[in-house]
Amino acid sequence: MVVTVAVDERCVGEKGCLWLYPMPEWEKLEQTISKLPTLNKMAGKLRRFVIGNASECEMDGQGRLLLPEKLRTFANIDKKIVLVGQLNKFELWNEEAWGAKESEWLDGGDNEGLEDLGSLSF
Repeated sequence: MVVTVAVDERCVGEKGCLWLYPMPEWEKLEQTISKLPTLNKMAGKLRRFVIGNASECEMDGQGRLLLPEKLRTFANIDKKIVLVGQLNKFELWNEEAWGAKESEWLDGGDNEGLEDLGSLSF
């Protein structure tokens, strides 16, 4: 497994959140990022945040994931976390940050890109 900082659409770190990738998915992401233009400012930010902060982690005998101190500090992860499945990866959230973000979404405070989902059906 590989864990790294989560970023938003502006390639800014998503405080309170880490991304956790199974190795096959991480390798796909690395390939995608490696093909981005080297002189593109946003691509550079993405490489620095996502690749530069990535750490390979293994589970211990009790199924616990040992996260590096730098990543725990970035996401303010202490004791209680929320694990959120995202198809090809997981998000690890600080419990308070997840609660705040979830409330923001439920209150309609984050509707950016909503029009892009108009043709989506479930």
